Amino acid sequence: MKTLFASLMMIFSLSDYAQQNPIGIFDAHSDVGTGVKPGSATYIPETQQYVVSGSGYNVWADHDEFQYVWKKIKGDFILSARAEFLGSWVDYHRKVGWMIRKSLDGNSAHVNAVEHGDGLTSLQFRRTAGAQTEEIKSKLTKANILELERKGNQYFLRAAVYGEPFVTDSISGIDLGDEVYVGLFVGSHNADVLETGVFSNVRITVPFHGESNQSTDMTLGSRLEVLEVASGKRDILYSVPYSIQAPNWTPDGKSLIFNDYKGTMYNFDLSTKIPTPILTGAIKNNNNDHVISFDGKMLGLSSNVRVLGGSIIYTVPIEGGAPRQITPKGPSYLHGWSPDGRWLVFCGERNGEFDVYRIPSSGGKEEKLTNTRGLDDGPEYTPDGRYIYFNSVRSGSMQIWRMKPDGADPEQVTNDDFYNWFAHISPDGKWIAFISFLKSETPAGIHPPYKHVYIRLMPFGGGPAKVIAYFYGGQGSINTPSWSPDSKRIAFVSNSD
Repeated sequence: MKTLFASLMMIFSLSDYAQQNPIGIFDAHSDVGTGVKPGSATYIPETQQYVVSGSGYNVWADHDEFQYVWKKIKGDFILSARAEFLGSWVDYHRKVGWMIRKSLDGNSAHVNAVEHGDGLTSLQFRRTAGAQTEEIKSKLTKANILELERKGNQYFLRAAVYGEPFVTDSISGIDLGDEVYVGLFVGSHNADVLETGVFSNVRITVPFHGESNQSTDMTLGSRLEVLEVASGKRDILYSVPYSIQAPNWTPDGKSLIFNDYKGTMYNFDLSTKIPTPILTGAIKNNNNDHVISFDGKMLGLSSNVRVLGGSIIYTVPIEGGAPRQITPKGPSYLHGWSPDGRWLVFCGERNGEFDVYRIPSSGGKEEKLTNTRGLDDGPEYTPDGRYIYFNSVRSGSMQIWRMKPDGADPEQVTNDDFYNWFAHISPDGKWIAFISFLKSETPAGIHPPYKHVYIRLMPFGGGPAKVIAYFYGGQGSINTPSWSPDSKRIAFVSNSD
């Protein structure tokens, strides 16, 4: 009898230990509610996915039953993931999503962002312990991109069907306390059945305190991410508690080159995941406008030199070395290198106007390519050298344009409800990727850090743009060419405190 009792206690202890073990970025997982068929949670490091199985009568009325993968966190935050059911439909009301709870009690006050089995997407909340659950139904159905943000006692649901922009709903006046439980949840709406959800691109972001603008110091931490264009799958390769910016992908596919907030350039080896400083002589205040030549031999830099008017363009060998000054004055922000290696194109401010210029890559006389009033920025050559793409506010909205290499025949490429910056053409010439800012968050002529932004993709020959990444970032995320040489992936930086 004693042996049986000891064995049972060991089993219970091991079960409790398994539930309290960290699951990826979360502290633990557990079943919420009483009499719930035991659920499970697994993190797959190779794919950075969470597989969660849960049962329970429902998440509704005055109490809940479900499987919860959670951690405790204070203050404001943004929860984001791609969430999808595994297996065929069983019940209209099965649920998968994000949950914020005051406690792990079944009747706890909570707010959740949820997709139901029949596609209903909603923001659900219980104001106080034991109160009836309320709901705001989204206009969108079958959302698989779910974002839940807390700002004090206000909560925002941003939901999307992958590829489309967010649809937003919100609720205010829900006091869950400063420290809360946050996490992923699955409920089956059936106490005897386990349902499974698969969560990918899972991020918990602690945002910037206050409103950011073009002059905001970039102080938040950074995640260096790689996005698989065909699927939208994202992998975090490297995280640091300070600002790194603007990854370039080397033409040999072996490294990413980025700068940090101090102005140092780094070569990040993709096989070892180790960054190594690139020595650039006396030029050490490099910003996030840097470009690699098409042959992979040279690196173009933009570095602040106050006595020369701000950012000045230099070139160095790709492995580092003595820099060569290219532009005589600033500000000059480098964005493109011609495929034949002869020209650099940049955004320059001259006489109070920002325009696109080109200059020989060996130095010489700069040539103005745009003459329309208003900001013209982000110039980049197509791989065949036939066009220069750039972004401009000349239409009254920041949109993508293109022109011939001599500045002739400018034509608008995008025309939509977003502010679009920094068009990057895939090496195979088939796609254009760019970053889009929301009109509700920023004016047309600036690209600040720490905003809700998209990376969008459109065919080179024209057509609708598709969202391929939803994240928190902006300035420094994807300023420069960042396609992999096989045109299958894009590198970028997202941010979190």
